[in-house]
Amino acid sequence: MQLNRRQLSVCAALALAPWAVAPVLAQSATPIKFQLDWRFEGPAALFLHPAAKGYFKQAGLDVTVDAGNGSGGAVTRVASGSYDMGFADMAALMEFHANNPDAPNKPVAVMMVYNNTPAAVFTLKKSGITQPAGLTGKKLGAPVFDAGRRAFPIFAKANGVGAVNWTSMDPPLRETMLARGDVDAITGFSFTSLLNLEARGVKAADVNVMMYAAHGVKLYGNVIIASPKLIKEKPEAVKAFLQAFTKGAKEVMANPAAAIESVKARDGIVNVPLETRRLQMAINDVIASPDARAEGFGQVVPSRLSLMASQVSDAYGTKTRVSPEAVWNGSFLPSKAELNVLPPARK
Repeated sequence: MQLNRRQLSVCAALALAPWAVAPVLAQSATPIKFQLDWRFEGPAALFLHPAAKGYFKQAGLDVTVDAGNGSGGAVTRVASGSYDMGFADMAALMEFHANNPDAPNKPVAVMMVYNNTPAAVFTLKKSGITQPAGLTGKKLGAPVFDAGRRAFPIFAKANGVGAVNWTSMDPPLRETMLARGDVDAITGFSFTSLLNLEARGVKAADVNVMMYAAHGVKLYGNVIIASPKLIKEKPEAVKAFLQAFTKGAKEVMANPAAAIESVKARDGIVNVPLETRRLQMAINDVIASPDARAEGFGQVVPSRLSLMASQVSDAYGTKTRVSPEAVWNGSFLPSKAELNVLPPARK
């Protein structure tokens, strides 16, 4: 069968089409460098899972997720322009804003993830310290940058705790010092310090955990932050990121054990059972908490945010007062129907 010139032209165009279209598609993907607040542990699945499933790619984004070493570092790196988006404690973001009022690229929170702070005070039951008031005059330990230590004045004020004595150490020594009796109590994240104490031979039943959220401290926890530059130049990318993240987060909360595989893929030496427990604790304690169910996943209540801004200004001794309007932009959130992702409440 012979083809005329027109038919040959069509065939040639079809043959070239995949090669012609591929570079265009590749160029259209918006690169997003994302900075985590900590190592590749259980909660990192919230971001690694949607990346592994291709949800960011399907949204037209080329997302790179990197491990971090603290919320303060995540905020600073987004502010410097090294990263486009990140995951950080709201208090750390507020502190940066208030201490750097003239900074040209102050990151903004665009989605709430940890509706409650994971901060808690830990004591050994044999110490006899079972209530906050019992901490008065005691020796407390935590790294200087620990979120629970920074916010302890708020916890102390809410619970009538008098003066305490602080001991500083590197993070790996915190739980060891409590187990050895070098300090009377420590502050840390609930899903970090409890598991670390267990790893040091302390039974969970022998530990008293005083969650800040259960003791009158309604601070928000970790949020997704974005640079003003990205928000201004590519607002559609911010919206697409949050939609893809939300889709992935729903699956992570529905099946944490499966989602941990995405963490193992990034760090082959992670302890899968341990990180699955850590992720489940994070979901129970701070992501799908009663407050999160009342306010809605991803969202904030203005009055609560304003109270936190005032509390952080006082407790952190910031150079200027925190402006709640300056740190939060909820205009890129998915619809309320799309944000309906929390698992059924535990009975």
